[in-house]
Amino acid sequence: MTHTRGDLFDPIFGAGELAETVSDHAWVGALLEVEAALTRAAATVGLVDAAHAATVTAVAARLAAPGRIDVADLGRASAAGGNPVIPLVKILRAACAAEGVPAAAVHVGATSQDVLDSALMLLSSNAGRIVTGNLRAAADAAADLAGRHRSTPMVARTLGQQALPTTFGALAVSWCTGLDAAADAVETALSALPAAFGGAAGTLAAVHPHGLVMADALADDLGLARQTVPWHTVRTPIAALASALGLAAGTVSKPATDVVAMASTEFGEVAEDAPGGSSAMPHKRNPVAAITARAAARRVPGLVSTILSSMDHEFARAAGAWHAEWETLTDLLRLTGGAAGRLASSLTRLHVHPGALARNLEATGGLILAERVTRALSEHTDAARDIVTSAAASGAALDADPAITAHLSPETLRDLLDPVHYLGHAVDLVDRALATRTTGGHP
Repeated sequence: MTHTRGDLFDPIFGAGELAETVSDHAWVGALLEVEAALTRAAATVGLVDAAHAATVTAVAARLAAPGRIDVADLGRASAAGGNPVIPLVKILRAACAAEGVPAAAVHVGATSQDVLDSALMLLSSNAGRIVTGNLRAAADAAADLAGRHRSTPMVARTLGQQALPTTFGALAVSWCTGLDAAADAVETALSALPAAFGGAAGTLAAVHPHGLVMADALADDLGLARQTVPWHTVRTPIAALASALGLAAGTVSKPATDVVAMASTEFGEVAEDAPGGSSAMPHKRNPVAAITARAAARRVPGLVSTILSSMDHEFARAAGAWHAEWETLTDLLRLTGGAAGRLASSLTRLHVHPGALARNLEATGGLILAERVTRALSEHTDAARDIVTSAAASGAALDADPAITAHLSPETLRDLLDPVHYLGHAVDLVDRALATRTTGGHP
């Protein structure tokens, strides 16, 4: 599996800002934050002295500072137990012992999975805010384009062919509504991410009868949702987030694909504000932001599949399926957020070329209005469809075909073949969508 992970490629695929939120250092910080919150939760039910809880919190904060823990050493020490919580707890306990805190005050009643799952939920929450922010920024840019070009005519294309007239605003507003819906889906999944606390086998036996109160206190302290029951092997929250991220990545791909096609030399309908060049061809003006948005988004479905195919956690603790989630979910966050960020960059300063839109609208010589001509002609003859189909197949202009002009006057045909007069509800749909977006609380 290919990962976007590093200073070389993260900026290209839009993950620069997200990188730190899911970095190794962020992982260590989140694990320590959970351990400190766990001790504070134990203090709320009297299992840990309040002063000891304060010391654990302070020590954990110091250890989380950059450079205090060698991540490479921690990784090597993690191999034996299969996760980094085991050696990290030893480090935290040793540091706390030096300040008079007993070992029993650290990692109270928890298992490694509790700490790692809660840390993953924290990382997901932090990174998820950037993901949704990028999705909203892209949606805002699309909405701005839709408003400015609500009535700018262009050709609608279906199955790769010119179909009927529409407006650029109608196309852009479809981008906007999709991106808003995707952001909503991700926010919903993020709001449901729970803290994890079940103990060794999901019964909280080590902290009975205080387990349920501690679990709620831990969740509240971390700003995560409260669990109903321990979810060690019920991975619905992670699957829901992965699915929402997959939906978002697919939604990002649609406008990115449109921009790449419309920016082609033959279409020339749009251009990015800062297109990329070529190392060999000085004339190239590549829509790089849209291209790299597509690239990042294309890698998401496979990761979603990995999460969904890893839901079969056996009994009370999974052997392998759990471990497969950690990097997969953080990769999903950075790729989806990166794709959305690159799309936002593309759309925010996208140049729309009405002249090229008009030129391409006229490319068929009026044939894209054959539907309209057929409707008008059908009022005069039952053979309307056959007549217009034959005229279109011959390549003749519809307003010059004798079988058509026999029934429709030149003035009528001029009106019928004016694309601006056959936009349907394109402008109305833009106005409706933008009004709904505003009243719905989106910027």
